[in-house]
Amino acid sequence: MPESKRRKKAAFTPPPSKGERKVAKIGSPNWLAPTMVGCFVFGLAYLVVFYIAGRDIPFMNSVGGDLNALVNVGIGFGFIMVGFGLATRWK
Repeated sequence: MPESKRRKKAAFTPPPSKGERKVAKIGSPNWLAPTMVGCFVFGLAYLVVFYIAGRDIPFMNSVGGDLNALVNVGIGFGFIMVGFGLATRWK
């Protein structure tokens, strides 16, 4: 009986590299955690200082005019919200 011919395959050669590949950095930037915690602490401290001595501090007393309390609470909660926004990027 005749023998079948074998298919000859060329040896595998990997494709040439296109240069150095950049490796994706896993994790958070170094500045993220301190900034996040700083925003949380500053926002909380701003609210506490406003409620305890807000009328005695010239800056807090003059901000917002008729809406003084609302603006100062908004500033404190604004820093806390920025902290939460940064917390969503933390890995």
